[in-house]
Amino acid sequence: MAEEQVNIVFEGLLLPTHVHSEESLRYARERFHVRDDDVFIVTYPKSGTTWMQEILPLIYSNGDLTPVQTIPNWQRVPWLEQKTGKSLLEDRPSPRLITTHLTYHLMPKSFNTSKAKVVYVTRNPKDALVSSFHYHNLATFLDNPGTFEEFIQKFLAGNVMFGSWFDHIKSWWPRKDQDNILFITYEDLLQDMRSVLLKLGEFLGKQLSDDAIETIVAQTKFSNMRQNKMSNYSFVPKELMDQEKTNFLRKGISGDWKNHFTTAQTEHFNSVYSQEMKGVDFPFYKD
Repeated sequence: MAEEQVNIVFEGLLLPTHVHSEESLRYARERFHVRDDDVFIVTYPKSGTTWMQEILPLIYSNGDLTPVQTIPNWQRVPWLEQKTGKSLLEDRPSPRLITTHLTYHLMPKSFNTSKAKVVYVTRNPKDALVSSFHYHNLATFLDNPGTFEEFIQKFLAGNVMFGSWFDHIKSWWPRKDQDNILFITYEDLLQDMRSVLLKLGEFLGKQLSDDAIETIVAQTKFSNMRQNKMSNYSFVPKELMDQEKTNFLRKGISGDWKNHFTTAQTEHFNSVYSQEMKGVDFPFYKD
């Protein structure tokens, strides 16, 4: 497919036309009504979105596995800005769990006057870059990523889906102290899921039993999620996602970027990172 058929440009962001349209994006921004008890998962692409789509429904079911074993993740925690957003969310009973990659400035206008909560998941941008590179190679509805070196340059320039990682994090991080926004790192999820669950439970006003916590910890192990047909996108036709090339849920680790970046690429990335994040009191990913 030609690139103009693959992407739509919305507010300067490149978005795949397979799941987005001008209409769906305008609806999300201008007409979607945010309820006070809505809970948003907000991420930059390839930063733990699918993982949090597994975790939050299990918190709200108090560890009952039925939602994650019977409902595809894109239906159990629908995407706000995608073409299916209106049909899946508008009449959905509260509390609604909603997924989005939008920057703070592109959130629905009604978000700012609501009490809706946001769980923002961030990940080392080098790992997000590597994951995105592999995703582009398996998803036929995304543009060709080119060589890894070319993709690094695209990523650093923000010429990738949903734009610049730096712009995304800098749009949300200044709101970190708001009562309705909680930052979680991908690395937190890997290192101590139990502590993250307790933090999420407190933030969401959901007291989890010990049995529920143990069930959720077990279910959200990457190896188990990878086998969950409701989460691993194995229902998606090969014509759209060729998982013979690589799995959608690929490794689920931190630091895989070290297996991909050369020394020169690492130094260049770190230099751009230092410049982009200058003056931002963001305490993560300075290596």
